[in-house]
Amino acid sequence: MITITGATGRLGRLTVAALLERGVPADRIVAAVRTPDKAADLAERGVQVRRADYAEPDTLAAALAGTDRLLLISGSEVGRRVPQHRNVVEAAAAANVGLIAYTGILNSDTSRLALAEEHQATEAIIRESGLPHVFLRNGWYFENYTDNLAPALESGALIGAAGDGRIAAAARADYAAAAAAVLTGDGHAGKTYELGGDTPFTMAELAAELSRQTGKDIAYRDMSEEEYAKALVAAGLPEPYAKVLADGDTGIARGDLTTGSGHLRALIGRPTTTLADAVAAALKG
Repeated sequence: MITITGATGRLGRLTVAALLERGVPADRIVAAVRTPDKAADLAERGVQVRRADYAEPDTLAAALAGTDRLLLISGSEVGRRVPQHRNVVEAAAAANVGLIAYTGILNSDTSRLALAEEHQATEAIIRESGLPHVFLRNGWYFENYTDNLAPALESGALIGAAGDGRIAAAARADYAAAAAAVLTGDGHAGKTYELGGDTPFTMAELAAELSRQTGKDIAYRDMSEEEYAKALVAAGLPEPYAKVLADGDTGIARGDLTTGSGHLRALIGRPTTTLADAVAAALKG
């Protein structure tokens, strides 16, 4: 039995799909979700749907019952994730889960990103649990950029604070395929995978690719972290979220979000999605 937490999220759904593509019987997949009604389509495909709320430990024992392998997709509530993840890990230990895979952040052990702190703490909790585990340290998603290209296309500029730092981004589906490979394979316990795209790029290179594919002159305008955060707030983002994004760009400039490990390509057995293909897919809508 393979259980996916957060299975109605974008990464979760893609992981369920990847498992099915690998031939895992639908009734051997558990979609552990906070709102089961949102997983009706998964249930129609034969996937087991169970309610599981990271913040409600009482829901987790039943959700994880019979689980052999568990994918713990990190929660979305920044600042609350450590106790929520601890709840899941404790429930997994009580259920004698055979393997727990956790989606953390690239270079978690050395990263100085604000976002890395909760991932570092969660990895420590998992290690202390004694459960066989594997850490899937995901880099940035291409979708972080391609889901909202309209402002850049309208203004003729991408903005950020990443300098000439390189970003080893990949498509969300690439990371889902890697998770499915680990959940269905052997020999992964005790491993840490630094997952990122084959060809890291700079923001200037992203702007150049946008220019090439649209025929528009789009530049990358680099700012200080503070200036970028203010620009994001002016664009309508909540200030705490804007600060997290700006801190992320500073991390890119430091090299926190790049890797040459090749782990993602090795796990999925093919090249990772290219920048050109990611941009083309986004522009097609």
